[in-house]
Amino acid sequence: MKKLLTIALLLAFALALQAQKQVTIQGKVTNLNSPLVNAEVTSERTGETVKTNKEGKYLLQTSAGDLVTFTYPGLSDVEIIVEDVTSFLNVDLNPEVIQLDEVVLKKMRRPTEEQLRGTYRTNKNLIFTAFGMRDKESTSFSMKIIEGKDLPLGNIDFAYALQGRVAGMRVERNAGIPCPNIYLRGAAGVGFLPAIYDVDGLIFTEPPCFIMVENIERIAVMRGLGLVNRYGFQANGGVIVINTKGGSSFLGVENGKPYDQALLRNNIYEGNALSKDQISKNVPTYLKELYASSSEREAREIYERQKGMYSGSMYYFLDAFGYFSAKWRNTDFADQIIEEHWYMFKENPVGLKALAYLYEVLGEEEKAHELYKEVFILRPNYAQSYRDLALSYSDVRDRRKAAAMYARYDYLITEGFIRAEDLNFTPLMEREFSNLLELHASELIGTDRRKGKSLNSDFEGTRLVFEWNDSEAEFQLQFVNPQNKYFNWEHSLLADGDRIRDEKLKGYSCEEYLIDGSLPGTWQVNLKYLGNKSLTPTYLKATIYYNYGTPSQRKEVKVFKLQLKDVYQELFSVNSSQAVAAD
Repeated sequence: MKKLLTIALLLAFALALQAQKQVTIQGKVTNLNSPLVNAEVTSERTGETVKTNKEGKYLLQTSAGDLVTFTYPGLSDVEIIVEDVTSFLNVDLNPEVIQLDEVVLKKMRRPTEEQLRGTYRTNKNLIFTAFGMRDKESTSFSMKIIEGKDLPLGNIDFAYALQGRVAGMRVERNAGIPCPNIYLRGAAGVGFLPAIYDVDGLIFTEPPCFIMVENIERIAVMRGLGLVNRYGFQANGGVIVINTKGGSSFLGVENGKPYDQALLRNNIYEGNALSKDQISKNVPTYLKELYASSSEREAREIYERQKGMYSGSMYYFLDAFGYFSAKWRNTDFADQIIEEHWYMFKENPVGLKALAYLYEVLGEEEKAHELYKEVFILRPNYAQSYRDLALSYSDVRDRRKAAAMYARYDYLITEGFIRAEDLNFTPLMEREFSNLLELHASELIGTDRRKGKSLNSDFEGTRLVFEWNDSEAEFQLQFVNPQNKYFNWEHSLLADGDRIRDEKLKGYSCEEYLIDGSLPGTWQVNLKYLGNKSLTPTYLKATIYYNYGTPSQRKEVKVFKLQLKDVYQELFSVNSSQAVAAD
């Protein structure tokens, strides 16, 4: 207990230091690559506002953890959380309504109920009702949808949670009656009739106060005459639709498994991603010069000439390190390059993680492990610091310390020192901790817990984990299934600002994808890099776990330097037994 208390106190001290770290940020604010004059850049922590000059440039004093808002009349605001390494933030503001240069109209079939159910998780305009899926964009009545995660927890009931979030809603509570009635202004009953309720397809005329706010996935507040056609006269007061977490877990009709997002739309992959050979034509000039060397001696002479020209670029020395390690297998000289320029890396978590990724690809787990320990010291308040160090301990076969890191993370979550209890990162941690315990049970608890083929009951198959060293990185991952249909996941402020805000607050930069055996064959993984706020490269690590959750589990690590923007490039392909890299 004393040891845990000491850890907690040290972490609290580290968090305080992180929060007090002063930083100066600068950059350029643009719209469609044109500088914006007098755009406002505001610090939430200090309240200070600076304006951009005629070149769109600004300079602001702030601190790590601060929320900085970029605003300009007629354009959407952008909010960015400042990190310990933030120095440049180049922001492009977009209009509220984006005008397309060219629109091609195609005859499209109306989505089927099966297709709508499959897109429920990604389409926040959908709500499940007693009469099937309803899309907010195509209904004949007014509809406001609220995500369950946006409802304040700890309320007496859902009516309290909704108050202040729905215009024209009146909650009437009578003494002695535990459940309130809700009246909606603008309903067909002109506010005289209470609303009725549709809970996971079941209709209630009395408020369903038995539902806990924590169990709500999505709520829709609907009003208008069109509801009477569906629900009858009782809907004159409006309808409040509640989808619970359990009731909205839709599975495919044919196979009873979660929907494959790539099968839900008319999205045929046309093979337009750049190949490895095409990408190699866009590498920096200094790398082309190095790869043109006919001998290692010539390459080292070129390096000695180049390093003075690029002495201020950490990314040049990362490239040089990778070149001599991969091309000439001279890890000693590659290490010497890093040692000579260690001052660029030692206080920079972004650079340290990129270097650790490269060491992992080379099979130098011990060296990668030392770097992850450095990152942990610099970022003790980042949730992913615990995951990275736990995995690193496992890689160097110190499984007891790996398990201890997962346990420490769980303790700090419970005590509130780390804010990372969510639907994105925590399940990933729990899956990996369970996997560690099952695979190495005899080493950790003195007995072999394996019972047959399965180790993790929730998943067996191919697991893909993507990590990026720069939290400002924006990109699209594209997964092409064996039927040549694709699914895109976009990581950007424009597509999912809430997700990126969550990553910054809790300190993680990773995502996992699971491929089971329901669609056998080869999957192609592509990526489109959208850039970051500092106009520098981003390093992406992809870890492929084969036969995940079985005794024959193994992994492969690939690293990609992202620099070429706005075009899809091939990363690798995966099937049931092997992966083919395109890096």
